[in-house]
Amino acid sequence: MNKTKRKIFETSMKLFAQKGYDATSIEEITATVGVAKGTLYYHFSSKEEIFNFLIEEGIKLLQNSIEIKTSKIPNYIDKIKAIVLIQIKIVDKYEDIITILLSQFLGNEARNQMCKEQIYKYVKKIEEIVEEGIEAKQIKKGNSQAIASEIYGLICSSLVYKIRKNGQIDIMKLYKEFENTVIEGLKNK
Repeated sequence: MNKTKRKIFETSMKLFAQKGYDATSIEEITATVGVAKGTLYYHFSSKEEIFNFLIEEGIKLLQNSIEIKTSKIPNYIDKIKAIVLIQIKIVDKYEDIITILLSQFLGNEARNQMCKEQIYKYVKKIEEIVEEGIEAKQIKKGNSQAIASEIYGLICSSLVYKIRKNGQIDIMKLYKEFENTVIEGLKNK
């Protein structure tokens, strides 16, 4: 991604997170970035395309991070631990994209549906790991879809926690809390 496209991407992400999609205009994006509309339209055909790109890139970031990390880990509980830690780190570093994803999850517009599909696609990856862990008898039997949704829900929990702590979180401390409460409950003993 070139420098201008990255700046449009980052500025749009901040504005969508702060003001919402509907309240953010192309004019505001171009003014904040400091580019002409033509430059923006060279990189993105519409505000909707910018939004879709943001969501797709955010989910790709999560998916790629867990695929890279979990592919090297043989134990399924350790894979879940890696996913939880990655999610906390993503919330800490990319709070805006998580805010956008969560704010657009409900509703029936095409934008909302796209967010749901992207989130479900990510949760499905977690679900597959949970199912494999159950089959390997490392994770106790349960509804893999519910468990995967719960693990994804830690993103929401992390964001709420971060906001309550005025944007300051100790990643490892929060991870240990989740490890002690959520992950311990998944172990097949």
